[in-house]
Amino acid sequence: MVRVQRRKLLASCLCVAATVFLLVTLQVVVELGKFESKKFKNPKLQDGHVEMEEEPEHLHPFLKKEELTLTRTNKVEVDGFPVMLWWTPLTGEAGRLGQCGADACFFTVNRTYVDHPMTKAFLFYGTDFNIDSLPLPRKAHHDWALFHEESPKNNYKLFHKPVITLFNYTATFSRHSHLPLTTQYLEAVEALTSLHYLVPLQTKNDLRKRLAPLAYVQSDCDPPSDRDSYVRELMTYIEVDSYGECLRNQHLPQSLGNPASMDADGFYRIIAQYKFILAFENAVCDDYITEKLWRPLKLGVVPVYYGSPSIADWLPSSRSAVLVSEFPHPRELASYIRRLDSDDGLYTAYTEWKLKGEISNQRLLAALRERQWGVQDVTQDNYIDAFECMVCSKVWDNMRLQQKGLPPKNWKAEVSHLSCPEPTVFAFSPVTPQAPRRRSLREMWIPSFRQSKREAQALRWLVDRNQNFSTQEFWALVFKD
Repeated sequence: MVRVQRRKLLASCLCVAATVFLLVTLQVVVELGKFESKKFKNPKLQDGHVEMEEEPEHLHPFLKKEELTLTRTNKVEVDGFPVMLWWTPLTGEAGRLGQCGADACFFTVNRTYVDHPMTKAFLFYGTDFNIDSLPLPRKAHHDWALFHEESPKNNYKLFHKPVITLFNYTATFSRHSHLPLTTQYLEAVEALTSLHYLVPLQTKNDLRKRLAPLAYVQSDCDPPSDRDSYVRELMTYIEVDSYGECLRNQHLPQSLGNPASMDADGFYRIIAQYKFILAFENAVCDDYITEKLWRPLKLGVVPVYYGSPSIADWLPSSRSAVLVSEFPHPRELASYIRRLDSDDGLYTAYTEWKLKGEISNQRLLAALRERQWGVQDVTQDNYIDAFECMVCSKVWDNMRLQQKGLPPKNWKAEVSHLSCPEPTVFAFSPVTPQAPRRRSLREMWIPSFRQSKREAQALRWLVDRNQNFSTQEFWALVFKD
C-alpha cells in the first residue's frame, strides 16, 4: 500500500514538473518571437534585403560601416554588388554587404565565390600570403589587393619586385602605398602633446640615483635589424636598464610580465621615469615606424632611435629624438647621451616641443589629418575598413567607366609600396656565448632574405603562366641551377 502511494506521489510530481516545463518553454518561445519581430521588423526593407539591428557600440573596438552580416538563416542577393573575396582571411566574416560612401560591396571569406561573375577582387593579408593556394587562373577582371602592415620578417617574399607588383592595390606602412599605414601606431596629435605621463626633469634627475639613463624593453630577440648586437655593444660604454627577454638585467613587476601589459598604465609610469629609451625597430625599412618610436614620445621620454632611414620625415620636430644613424659607433653615441644627461639645457632641447605642445612637422600633421581611418577610436573606421572600402571604391570606379564604354583604369603596385634592403649585421667585438637557438636566429636573416628573392622570382613565373601549380613545382623552380 505504501509503495502504491509513493508511485502516485511520484507520478503527480512528474506531471507538475512537465506542466511547469511546458509553460516556461512556451514563454521562451513567445519572448523569442517578440525579439525576432523587433530585430527584423523594418518598414524600409526593399528587394528582400534584411537589415540587422545594430549592437551596442561599446562591444566593438572596430566599428564597421553600414553593413549586413550573413548567417545561416539570412541571405542576401549579391547580384549587382561587386564581391570582394578575402583569400587569406583577416576578418573571418562569412559574408557582409558593406557600405563605402555611395558604393556597396559584398565582402566574404567564402571561396565558393571564386568563380562568381560578380567577384571583382581578391584581398590578401600579407603575413598569411603563401604559395600553397592562389586564385589561379587569374581572370582579366580579377584585381588583387594586399594588406600588410608588418615588417619583412613576417613574409620576405612580398618585399621583392616580382611579388609586390602582382597586386593592383596595396595598404602597407610605406607612404607610397595606395593606402599608407605609416602612422598606424599613433592615435592622434593629442597623444603626442599630452603631458599626462610626463615626469618633470628635476624628478628624473633625482631618479637617476637608482635608474640608468637609458631603458631597453624587448622580448623579440635577434630580429633582422640586429638591434641586440648594437645594444650589447652600447652597454659596454653606458649603463642601460634592460627589461624583457633580450639582454635583461632588470625585472618588471610580476603584474606587468605579460607582453600585453606594455600598454598598461603601470608600465607607462615605469618607462616615463627614464630620460632616454632605446627605440630600435625589428627591421630597417623606409617608413616602417612602430610604437617603439611613438610610445616614448607620448610619455615624454627621448627616444634613441634606430630603424627607418626616413625617420626624420615623421618626427614631431627636428629635435625630438636622438638618431643612432648619426653616430659611427656605439661609443660615440654613449658619449653624447652622457653629455645630454649631465646638461639640463641640452636635454630640454629634445623635449621643448612637447612642453610647448608644438608639432612643427607638417608632413606628420597632414598624414594624421588626412588619413581615412583611426587608431583605437570607435568613432572612426579602422584601417581594415578603410582598406576594404578603398578597393571597393576603385572597383566601382572601373565598373562605371566600363558602363560608359570606356577602358578601366589599370591600378598597379610599385616596388616602393613595400621595399626593404637586405638585412645586415653589426661587426662589433665577438658576441658573448649564448643559446644556440638565438645565435642561429641572428645568422639566418641574410640567407633567408636571399632565398626569398629566388622564391619571389619563381612565384612570379608560375603566376604569369596563369595555371595552378604544386608546391613541388615551386620548390623545384626555386632551387633550379
